[in-house]
Amino acid sequence: MCSMILNNPNTELLFPLRAASNLSDVRGKQWRMLVEQISREDALLIDQLAFILTVVKQAGCVSCNSDSFRAIRGCALCSVQAIRRFKGNDADLLDLYQQSHIEVEKYLKKRSGTE
Repeated sequence: MCSMILNNPNTELLFPLRAASNLSDVRGKQWRMLVEQISREDALLIDQLAFILTVVKQAGCVSCNSDSFRAIRGCALCSVQAIRRFKGNDADLLDLYQQSHIEVEKYLKKRSGTE
């Protein structure tokens, strides 16, 4: 996987938050508002992690490798294509974000021993 980063500096192991701004105009108003929210400097880390997890799931980042077309194109273009191709409407996509938020929250509670 490390060679992937060396071959294309725009490709990471998982979706990088720095590429989120590329996604703001891919869907409708609600999606744009979410991207703006998680892109702010004062955004909560849990919100950013939930957004990253949502995109990772939609773009299939876990199965990406250095030989794949997705890796060659880079994370920004891959994520734009994945979010654009999402079959549901924006409300469905935001529901997936909320599910990811719950998943991240549960994981963090489990890690900290407060669950």
